[in-house]
Amino acid sequence: MAGPWTFALCGLLAATLVRATLSPAAVLSLSPEVIEGKLTQKLEDHDAVDILWRLPLLSTMREKPAGGNPILGSLVTFLMKYIIWLKVTSANILQLQIQPSADGQELVVKVPLDMVAGFNTPLVKSIVEMHMETEAQAIIRVETSERGGTLVLRNCSNSPGSLRLSLLRRFSFLVNSLADKVMSFLLPTLPTLVKSQLCPVIEAAFEDMREDLLRLVRVPVSLSSGHLQFDLLSPAIKHDVIQLHLQAKLSDSQGKVTKWFNESAVSLTMPTLEGEPFSLTIRQDVVNAAVAALVPPEELMVLLDYVLPELALRLKSSMKVISETAADQLGPTQIVKIVTQETPELLLDQGRAKVVQLIVLEVFATSEVRRPFFTLGIEASSEAWFYTKGDRLMLNLNQISTDRIHLMNSGIGLFNPELLKDITAEMLTSAMLPNENGKLSSGISMSMVKALGFEAASCSLTNDALVVTPASS
Repeated sequence: MAGPWTFALCGLLAATLVRATLSPAAVLSLSPEVIEGKLTQKLEDHDAVDILWRLPLLSTMREKPAGGNPILGSLVTFLMKYIIWLKVTSANILQLQIQPSADGQELVVKVPLDMVAGFNTPLVKSIVEMHMETEAQAIIRVETSERGGTLVLRNCSNSPGSLRLSLLRRFSFLVNSLADKVMSFLLPTLPTLVKSQLCPVIEAAFEDMREDLLRLVRVPVSLSSGHLQFDLLSPAIKHDVIQLHLQAKLSDSQGKVTKWFNESAVSLTMPTLEGEPFSLTIRQDVVNAAVAALVPPEELMVLLDYVLPELALRLKSSMKVISETAADQLGPTQIVKIVTQETPELLLDQGRAKVVQLIVLEVFATSEVRRPFFTLGIEASSEAWFYTKGDRLMLNLNQISTDRIHLMNSGIGLFNPELLKDITAEMLTSAMLPNENGKLSSGISMSMVKALGFEAASCSLTNDALVVTPASS
């Protein structure tokens, strides 16, 4: 039966979790420029300009003349007798604009439209052309449901006050008067057509863009022994930036999920874009797991005299300080066995990275003996350097140092293992470091970089994350 202390502890834990700011495994931040570019491309894919060319100006004016005013409607009907055809002769979608809303919680998408419409009349042989400028406007917002949050496009319509019409060329008084009347009748017609004809295309283009972004973040990152895969946890809008908060999972080579990275109390400091089109911020524990998957625990056997003869001589010299008798037992087939006990752990501090590992080092006097000469337990570390090569994220480990060393077992009597600290560090660096860097040499493919339209990326470190951004040209 649970006592009062149990309930008090549960209450304390619950209160702590409520106060905690949960951080996603990673965050993909997209600037307005990226959204503009992606949405512009999707509008092209949906033939949005072709929709403008085919706007049914004349039929719409006839169906709903002068906005439904019966008197003006009669005038429209009368004037239509003098118009043989009326259609768009030129159409362009100008550069999209994406701006934050007043409260910074939504994004306002503006789609400027530039068109020329012409009509033919028996009153004049030439086509009478009018310049038409207007703007479609919609809102990007985050909507939540039982299934989670998603980005949606809402309230697409003609932007108030954006409609401007002008006659490109003046004709006779009668034709000019007719053109003025036609333009006045187009004023209520164009917003209706923008909403009914263009807005569905804008909404469809946005849905395609949203699905592309979701597919983009779900592309698995290949590791030597499995995959790291992201998925959308929740979206957010921060002023003019869309942030896709991601969860992550680590799977082995058979596809079995070995670790989930959901929201956690582990901190994640979000850097500002500072003019960059995008940034991918990956939480430290996720990067750590990826590094561990690239460099799993293993065992190395080195014939020291054959592979590293200079170090073999130095080991024998160092052993003489401990025991000359013991040093004489080291034969030409001496073996150094290096066993990493656990996967390496990545530590970030002030923009620098360090990898720490627990290592067991055994020295066998000859290849024939089964019992180790001595066994050392080592807490080793090395500086880690992240860099990019094209769209691949690379990691290189430098000089291994023995931070702590202790004697686990000895067949030659007790001795101070600190006497072997320098030589063991050199053996680890010479034998183990090339092997680990070889496993890291393939890097991690950042397909997201090319999918967003960039050839290369750069990376930087914060105190709690790895940040990937486009490389400066």
